[in-house]
Amino acid sequence: MGTNMPNITIYSTPSCPYCKMAKEYLAGKQFTYADIDVAADSAKADEMIKKSGQMGVPVIDIDGTIIVGFDKPKINAALGIT
Repeated sequence: MGTNMPNITIYSTPSCPYCKMAKEYLAGKQFTYADIDVAADSAKADEMIKKSGQMGVPVIDIDGTIIVGFDKPKINAALGIT
Protein backbone atom coordinates (compact mmCIF):
# COMPACT_ATOMS: atom_id res chain seq x y z
CA MET A 1 0.00 0.00 0.00
CA GLY A 2 1.34 3.44 -0.91
CA THR A 3 1.65 6.38 1.40
CA ASN A 4 -1.28 8.17 -0.24
CA MET A 5 -4.28 7.17 1.82
CA PRO A 6 -7.54 7.60 -0.04
CA ASN A 7 -10.13 10.03 1.24
CA ILE A 8 -12.96 7.78 2.47
CA THR A 9 -16.33 8.85 3.83
CA ILE A 10 -19.00 6.41 4.99
CA TYR A 11 -22.56 7.71 5.25
CA SER A 12 -24.28 5.39 7.70
CA THR A 13 -26.82 4.95 10.47
CA PRO A 14 -26.21 3.34 13.89
CA SER A 15 -28.71 0.53 13.25
CA CYS A 16 -27.41 -0.51 9.80
CA PRO A 17 -25.64 -3.91 9.86
CA TYR A 18 -24.05 -3.40 6.41
CA CYS A 19 -22.65 -0.05 7.56
CA LYS A 20 -20.97 -1.80 10.48
CA MET A 21 -19.59 -4.49 8.15
CA ALA A 22 -18.19 -1.84 5.78
CA LYS A 23 -16.51 0.03 8.64
CA GLU A 24 -15.03 -3.18 10.08
CA TYR A 25 -13.80 -4.22 6.63
CA LEU A 26 -12.03 -0.89 6.01
CA ALA A 27 -10.55 -0.84 9.52
CA GLY A 28 -9.31 -4.41 9.02
CA LYS A 29 -7.55 -3.27 5.83
CA GLN A 30 -5.92 -0.42 7.82
CA PHE A 31 -7.87 2.36 6.07
CA THR A 32 -9.12 5.38 7.99
CA TYR A 33 -12.44 6.99 7.12
CA ALA A 34 -14.87 9.68 8.15
CA ASP A 35 -18.08 8.18 9.56
CA ILE A 36 -21.16 10.35 9.06
CA ASP A 37 -24.38 9.44 10.88
CA VAL A 38 -27.06 10.55 8.43
CA ALA A 39 -29.78 9.74 10.98
CA ALA A 40 -28.43 12.56 13.18
CA ASP A 41 -27.38 15.06 10.47
CA SER A 42 -30.03 15.96 7.89
CA ALA A 43 -27.66 18.22 5.92
CA LYS A 44 -25.23 15.31 5.51
CA ALA A 45 -28.17 13.04 4.60
CA ASP A 46 -29.05 15.49 1.80
CA GLU A 47 -25.38 15.50 0.70
CA MET A 48 -25.43 11.68 0.58
CA ILE A 49 -28.63 11.67 -1.51
CA LYS A 50 -27.09 14.17 -3.96
CA LYS A 51 -23.98 11.99 -4.31
CA SER A 52 -25.73 8.62 -4.59
CA GLY A 53 -29.17 9.46 -5.96
CA GLN A 54 -30.88 7.41 -3.25
CA MET A 55 -31.49 7.17 0.50
CA GLY A 56 -30.13 3.72 1.38
CA VAL A 57 -27.06 3.25 3.56
CA PRO A 58 -24.20 2.66 3.57
CA VAL A 59 -22.96 5.01 0.90
CA ILE A 60 -19.18 4.93 0.66
CA ASP A 61 -17.28 7.76 -1.04
CA ILE A 62 -13.70 6.76 -1.91
CA ASP A 63 -11.91 9.69 -3.56
CA GLY A 64 -15.15 10.63 -5.33
CA THR A 65 -16.10 7.08 -6.35
CA ILE A 66 -19.58 6.44 -4.91
CA ILE A 67 -20.41 2.90 -3.80
CA VAL A 68 -23.91 2.12 -2.57
CA GLY A 69 -24.06 -0.76 -0.10
CA PHE A 70 -21.32 -3.00 1.25
CA ASP A 71 -19.93 -4.17 -2.11
CA LYS A 72 -16.48 -5.66 -1.43
CA PRO A 73 -15.38 -5.99 -5.10
CA LYS A 74 -16.27 -2.34 -5.80
CA ILE A 75 -14.62 -1.18 -2.57
CA ASN A 76 -11.45 -3.12 -3.40
CA ALA A 77 -11.40 -1.73 -6.95
CA ALA A 78 -11.81 1.84 -5.69
CA LEU A 79 -9.00 1.27 -3.17
CA GLY A 80 -6.75 -0.48 -5.68
CA ILE A 81 -6.48 -3.64 -3.54
CA THR A 82 -7.53 -7.27 -3.90
